[in-house]
Amino acid sequence: MLVSRFPETRIKVQKSQISFYNRHLYACVSFLRVKKKAELPESYFVLTQGLAESLNSDRVAVKTEPYQGRWITHFVISKPSDLDEELFDWITQAYDFAQLK
Repeated sequence: MLVSRFPETRIKVQKSQISFYNRHLYACVSFLRVKKKAELPESYFVLTQGLAESLNSDRVAVKTEPYQGRWITHFVISKPSDLDEELFDWITQAYDFAQLK
C-alpha cells in the first residue's frame, strides 16, 4: 500500500525492521515491543514514523520527542482494519515531513 501511494519510496529490508525512505526515513515496521507483553495482542507489528508534531490519538502506543520538532510515534498494528485512511493520513504527514528535511 505504501509503495502504491508513494511510488518513489525506497525500501530497505534489515534483520530487525523494514524501512521506507524518500529523501529520508519516513516509516518502518518491526516487532518492537512498545508496551508490556500482556498489553500487546498475540499477533502484531509496530509501525514507527517521524512527525513534526505530537499526535494525540488513542491509537498511538508510544511517542517520544528525541529533539525539538521531531516526534517518533509508534502504532501497534494487529488487524487489517488498523490500516485505515486515518493511519495513512499520518503516514502521509510523515512522508512529507521527511521529504522536507
